[in-house]
Amino acid sequence: MAAGLFQTSIKSLPLVYRGKVRDSYAVGDDKLLIVTTDRLSAFDVVMNQPIPDKGRVLNAMSNFWFEKLQHIVPNHLTGIAPESVVAPDEVEQVRGRAVVAMKLKPVPCEAVVRGYLIGSAWKDYQRTGQVCGIALPPGLQMAEKLPEPIFTPATKAAAGSHDENIPFERMCEIVGAELAFRVRTVSLALYQAAAEYAATRGIIIADTKFEFGIDRDGVLRLMDEALTADSSRFWPADEYVVGHSPPSFDKQFVRDWLERQHWNKSPPPPDLPPDIVAKTAEKYREALRRLTGRDLDS
Repeated sequence: MAAGLFQTSIKSLPLVYRGKVRDSYAVGDDKLLIVTTDRLSAFDVVMNQPIPDKGRVLNAMSNFWFEKLQHIVPNHLTGIAPESVVAPDEVEQVRGRAVVAMKLKPVPCEAVVRGYLIGSAWKDYQRTGQVCGIALPPGLQMAEKLPEPIFTPATKAAAGSHDENIPFERMCEIVGAELAFRVRTVSLALYQAAAEYAATRGIIIADTKFEFGIDRDGVLRLMDEALTADSSRFWPADEYVVGHSPPSFDKQFVRDWLERQHWNKSPPPPDLPPDIVAKTAEKYREALRRLTGRDLDS
């Protein structure tokens, strides 16, 4: 198995930002080259080991969903080939794992949609009977399908710190009520359409998070990534049982391993063993195959 791309080293374009997973470079004044590396972030901490092919899988998944869901909301893609904006000796760093995107003004809240009661939502519900201030019926079990999907925004954390769930009212204060309502409506529509499609592929989308930006004409656009195994929990429908945390096609596999370690969820993280890296890489590839019917071009 290839070692994986932990960090890009593109010199032909100015580096704008290194996120937990993506490296962004300026292409002129109005576009970005966004390269999805093989870095893996869990509990908002970047692991020391890359997951081979993960970036290519995430890029392929996002592009699949951007195309499938563009009737609901436009996205940040320009259609420009990433290979055309870098130097010849840098093409391999972007091939299959990058897009040239519009430079947008980010909406400073993550748009989280939950269809099932799992993760921090389950912990919140156990403690308060609510999720992000939304009251839910009593007696729900872990991983149970919610009566209807709920929108639970979060503030986007800086690298190394944790995202914070916030009530919708707080999002209205941060971005303005009109934009907050628009983001909520679009996010729920995206989740509903994606969940219905995934169900035909034998996959449950338990929850997901979207990021949005505003273009120079004031148009709301979906950006960053969409419905990938990093931004979503994917469960195999044939192994789903209410009351149990289902196996998943995402980095939950790494999270579960980390939960068994003596680690305080702050940097530095423990090293991932080779078998965990290999199994996680296969989980990502399997998610792509199951959802899209396609495999990575070898």
